[in-house]
Amino acid sequence: MFVVGLAASLPVVAVVAIIFTVLSVLPSCNAGRPWWRKPDLATDIGYLVVMPGLMYYARIALLMVGMLVLYGVTSQDAAWALLEHGCGPLSALPFAAQVAIYLVASEIWLYATHRWLHDLRLWRFHAVHHSSEHLEWLGSFRVHPVDFMLHFLMGDSLLLLLGISPGVLVWLVPFSIGMSTLTHANLNWDFGPFRTVLASPVFHRWHHTGVDRGGERNFASTFPIIDVIFGTYYMPKGELPSDYGVTERDVPYDFGGQLMHPFRAQASSPAAIPAHDTGD
Repeated sequence: MFVVGLAASLPVVAVVAIIFTVLSVLPSCNAGRPWWRKPDLATDIGYLVVMPGLMYYARIALLMVGMLVLYGVTSQDAAWALLEHGCGPLSALPFAAQVAIYLVASEIWLYATHRWLHDLRLWRFHAVHHSSEHLEWLGSFRVHPVDFMLHFLMGDSLLLLLGISPGVLVWLVPFSIGMSTLTHANLNWDFGPFRTVLASPVFHRWHHTGVDRGGERNFASTFPIIDVIFGTYYMPKGELPSDYGVTERDVPYDFGGQLMHPFRAQASSPAAIPAHDTGD
C-alpha cells in the first residue's frame, strides 16, 4: 500500500542523501555528529518510509471528497480524468503560469497554516516535528500525519480542485523536497543578500530554536519575504541558531510513540516551550 508514494519520492531522496553526505565536509551550523550518526536516525527514517505512502492515499481521499462536493464526481477514474484535463478556473492558464500561481498560493497557505499549527490547540501535533534535537535534513520528514494533512495536503488538494494541473506538483517534486531538506540541513548558509528571497538553512533553523529566540518566527517555507511582510522575520546578525527541540520531555523518541503522542498528551502552549540544550 505504501509502495506507490514511496517509489515516487525515493529517487529524489536518494540523490538528496548523497548531496548532503558530500556537503557534510563543509562548515556546519552546529558542531556534532554527521547526519548518518544521529541518535534518533531510525525515527526520521520511519517517517521517510511510511509517510509518502500514507499521504498518497490521504491525498486521494481528500480529492475524491472535493470532486464529489464540487463536481458531483463519484468515480476515481472519472475524478482523475477531470483533474488531468482541468476542472477549475485555473486549468485554462499556461503551464508556466500555473507553476507561478502554485508557488505563491501554496506559500501563503503554508505560512498561514504553519502559524496556526503553533496555536495551543494544534501544537501537540506540530511539536512532533520540533522534537528533533539534532536537527538535520532528514528531520524535514518528521511530520505527524495530522500536521501533514493540515499543512500540506489540504492546500495542494484545493489548488488541484481549482484547476492546477497534477503535472505542476509532479514537476516541482525535486524542488519541494530539495528546499525542505536544505532548510533543515546542518549548514551555516544564510544566502547573504538573498536571505529574504529564498529560505536558507540558517533562516529555518532559527525557527526550531526556543520561543525566546526564533521559535515563533520564520514561518515561511520557501520565500522569507512573507515573514518580512507580516513582521515574523528573525535573522540576528553575527549569530547562528543552536539548541533545538521542545521542552516537554514526554514527546517520545520512537516513530510509533510520536504518532500516538498527540492523542494522549496534554496540549502545551508554544509560549511555554523554550528549547533545551541538545548535547552531542
